[in-house]
Amino acid sequence: MNYLTAQDQARLQEQLAELIKLRLVLSDRIGRARELGDLRENAEYHTAKDDQGHNERKIRDIEKKLASAVVVGDQDMPEGMVFIGATVRLRDVNSGEEDLYRLVGEPVDDPDADYIEVTPNSPMGMSLLKAHVGETVRVDLPRGAKKYEIVEIT
Repeated sequence: MNYLTAQDQARLQEQLAELIKLRLVLSDRIGRARELGDLRENAEYHTAKDDQGHNERKIRDIEKKLASAVVVGDQDMPEGMVFIGATVRLRDVNSGEEDLYRLVGEPVDDPDADYIEVTPNSPMGMSLLKAHVGETVRVDLPRGAKKYEIVEIT
């Protein structure tokens, strides 16, 4: 199942609108490149066609995500339980180090964020989803299993 927050959904809809606007620009580029002559050796034509293909693939991907998405709002968040949109403070059981993690439906990859984004389909996300404050969760990572205590949901 594909979970999104309302903000994730709005951001994807904006991206989709921009990509759909880009269709006309790419079509125009292809038309102008065709006018340059022989299509077999026309780099501008082939580049424009490649760009069009990439744009269409992105449109299909976003439409698929939006069509299968379950939008989760703040009112759907159970009290004291980790769910989509929650930011969680975790303590590594072995080292005692604490970090903030945010369970997101669609990663934004914001380098200035003070938390690490995880999706529900990632090993960390699967371990955190529906866990409660005070629980210790086991996360099976590529370098081995780790245990984290859920300190708080912020």
